[in-house]
Amino acid sequence: MKKADAFVNRHIGPSEAQQQEMLAFIGLKSLEEMVDRTVPKAIRIRKPLKLDAAQTEPEAIQALKKIASENRVFRSYIGQGYSDCFTPPVILRNVLENPGWYTQYTPYQAEIAQGRLEALINFQTMIMDFTGMEIANASMLDEGTSAAEGMTLCYATRGRDHGKKHFFVSDACHPQTIDVVRTRAIPLGIEVVVGDHRKLDLAKHAFFGLLLQYPATDGTIYDYRELISQAHASDAMVVMAADLLALCLLESPGDLGADIAIGNTQRFGVPFGFGGPHAAYFATRDAFKRSIPGRIIGVSKDADGKNAFRLALQTREQHIRRDKATSNICTAQVLLAIMASMYAVYHGPDGLKQIAERTHRLAIALRAGLKRLGFAVGDEGIFDTVRVPLGSLKSEAVTALAQKREMNLRTLDASTVAVALDETTTEADLHDLLAVFAEAAGKKADAVQVGVHSAIPAALQRKSKYLTHKVFNTHRSETEMLRYIFQLQSKDLSLAFSMIPLGSCTMKLNATTEMLPVTWPEFGHIHPFAPASQTQGYRTMITRLEKMLSEVTGFAGCSLQPNAGSQGEYAGLLVIRHYHEARGQKHRNVCLIPRSAHGTNPASAVMAGMKVVVVECDGQGNVDVADLKLKAAEHKDDLSALMVTYPSTHGVFEESIIEICEIIHQHGGQVYMDGANMNAQIGLCRPGDFGPDVCHLNLHKTFCIPHGGGGPGMGPICVAPHLVDHLPGAAQGIGLVSAAEWGSASILPIPYLYIAMMGADGLTRATEVAILSANYIAKRLAPHYPVLFRGSQGMVAHECIFDFRPIKDATGIEVEDVAKRLMDYGFHAPTVSFPVAGTIMVEPTESEPKAELDRFCEAMISIRKEIAEIESGKADRTNNVLKHAPHTAEQVTRTEWTRPYPRERAAFPAPWVKANKFWPSVARINNVLGDRNLMCGCPPVEAYE
Repeated sequence: MKKADAFVNRHIGPSEAQQQEMLAFIGLKSLEEMVDRTVPKAIRIRKPLKLDAAQTEPEAIQALKKIASENRVFRSYIGQGYSDCFTPPVILRNVLENPGWYTQYTPYQAEIAQGRLEALINFQTMIMDFTGMEIANASMLDEGTSAAEGMTLCYATRGRDHGKKHFFVSDACHPQTIDVVRTRAIPLGIEVVVGDHRKLDLAKHAFFGLLLQYPATDGTIYDYRELISQAHASDAMVVMAADLLALCLLESPGDLGADIAIGNTQRFGVPFGFGGPHAAYFATRDAFKRSIPGRIIGVSKDADGKNAFRLALQTREQHIRRDKATSNICTAQVLLAIMASMYAVYHGPDGLKQIAERTHRLAIALRAGLKRLGFAVGDEGIFDTVRVPLGSLKSEAVTALAQKREMNLRTLDASTVAVALDETTTEADLHDLLAVFAEAAGKKADAVQVGVHSAIPAALQRKSKYLTHKVFNTHRSETEMLRYIFQLQSKDLSLAFSMIPLGSCTMKLNATTEMLPVTWPEFGHIHPFAPASQTQGYRTMITRLEKMLSEVTGFAGCSLQPNAGSQGEYAGLLVIRHYHEARGQKHRNVCLIPRSAHGTNPASAVMAGMKVVVVECDGQGNVDVADLKLKAAEHKDDLSALMVTYPSTHGVFEESIIEICEIIHQHGGQVYMDGANMNAQIGLCRPGDFGPDVCHLNLHKTFCIPHGGGGPGMGPICVAPHLVDHLPGAAQGIGLVSAAEWGSASILPIPYLYIAMMGADGLTRATEVAILSANYIAKRLAPHYPVLFRGSQGMVAHECIFDFRPIKDATGIEVEDVAKRLMDYGFHAPTVSFPVAGTIMVEPTESEPKAELDRFCEAMISIRKEIAEIESGKADRTNNVLKHAPHTAEQVTRTEWTRPYPRERAAFPAPWVKANKFWPSVARINNVLGDRNLMCGCPPVEAYE
């Protein structure tokens, strides 16, 4: 074995000998034979990928460390929505760096996700308290897209049905937010008006909404009460982008009358990371709870009447409404939201207020020192940022002096800079800052004088309380905090415990070596708008990663800006739209989407200004080519795009994919490929070679970025040569789709290292074993559960769908019952009822060892035997071990046991469970009750006890 193969063999679960056993079981002699029977010959690549030779783990880390050293970490006073902070080590080590937190999946199976659901309830409560709003979601992707979602909610509520097209954005908002809002407005036909809110004439345009920044991007605090009142009088809604730490001292947006509050929680313990990932927030009035984008964590009851957390309203928007949806968000920034909520739990209201007051006093001291140096700083209300008019001095000269002292200031214009302070700022830092301005003015700075007075206008000083719940007032010592973190962690099933075989989600190994650089200072402590001269390491890594991704996909260009798969979909469609417009074909707006597609596809198309036309599927789950031809011909004059997932959403390689692409191209359209299933393609075929024009990649699936409990993620797009100039960031491209140029840059070292350590051969072998594992499971379980779809030669791709509908008809047992029963066996359920209701979709990935695959199969076979008892009449249809699953420790240890099956069978249904038992912390949850009685803030204290 070559040294470089060591990592490949650790990433891939089954050994070579076990792979041969699995091949023999499914009746094949080699991986090559398996691939020939699975992947259509017409799309196969016959030469190795052009990637550098695989590196060992030490070699890869050493090489990346050298690249990282090209970044220069300066003290940042840039602000603009990003502030430096201290990540409490107890949170850094035990949440961010802990696979028990970062390898969890979206909490769809709430009974084994109570820990992170509680942390997210804390997050929502924190946001509601600070913003003065009645409902908040479980986080957004970034502040810019959160502001854009605020605009679209206003449009759906006040604009679309009232013929209003104008949305006002204050020029006091952060520039990147304005850019993202503009990008999102164009395809919806919304006209964004940017201007001075102090001179706004609400009668000039029929605005449906306003966006205001609080404090403003230059640090000024404005009292928006009168403007908000006037907006409401003209039937317009108001979105306020508010700094969370400032809200410790400032009156809340809700108390000022705003309808929606958005912002970023980055400064609550999350590093810069060159732009992300960070958890943005979105809060609003109760009246808009059915329109709020993203995920909401709610409170319901379990089967024993105990409070239990779960995803609320989870079937709305793209999951059901599809092309009627107002948002395509299907994820959140869960891991970062958990960090921010833990930061608030650890510091509590008093600790956060102290941080805010100290930061504020330092800003006042800085402004006073600048006045003594003769700078015409004003006396307006500020929180942490000082706007500095330089008079005859030039901003370029002052910022250059600061950079000589390894400090970054923000340039507002040619003769004005801004200095934003934060939690990490010290009095010594103030002395250094004043020395820069003194040198620029040819003077000598005097001593720093920090007082205790406030520069917040009396009318805007906070009066309402926040974080009054017990959870924010208990965990002051590190011992208490550590135990709280691990108490919650113990309630969640993660990859650290067992396999998570979710179809289309690719829950594979997130290797420790890949994760290490995420918390290196050279990557974590870089502001997203730091000068290019300080970010050469990032730029080197990003350029190389873009080339790697272009090579494995067969495309000419790549953008790493989209920071989620849904954003990749949206960006890809915008690129296609922009391409048609550049060719004088703006009228092309029809998007063909197969009926089997995930709901984000039609939602993204509508957001991109397209009209959705559904294409039928045939009996094997493939795109109905005859119907596609008919629809493409019918809409040939207006055809913009086809959205297709490959391998299909049904888990097979469609033989007709080349013909499908040709049909679209013949009628003037472009082909967008959803890359969620790239784990079945790398090294075997490249979408850029067989027809698609653009493809998004889920780096949090195929390329090993962990799911983080439902976020972070990255969804970059790769495009054909004719679309390169239309990418976000290109001179004539589509504009910003995320607030930062490279999205969530700090997690890009993960896919970079994965590709570097796997090499071309390793990536290909991983794909082959992923397909092998899926076919092995399909073969083992087929006698017990019919496989719904197979390819032309009887093979599945990297995932397979089992049909439970006959079982339901015969026994009343539904897929949800099987999902809950799997918890008793120590497994997270596969994907339930998607893409076909009454089925489960299993994706084992290449990383799971054969022993784990066998345990999962044995659990599924054992459950089938339990179902057979119902079929035979031995077990009751409603009072049985599946209908009561999952079983908690409290239930099986009660003195009284009245159920018609033994306690041991309930809790320990397989031999291996006794040695490694995962106990669900709550019994089965009543989802209907939770949706009918929505509560998304912290429940009474007893829920935590």
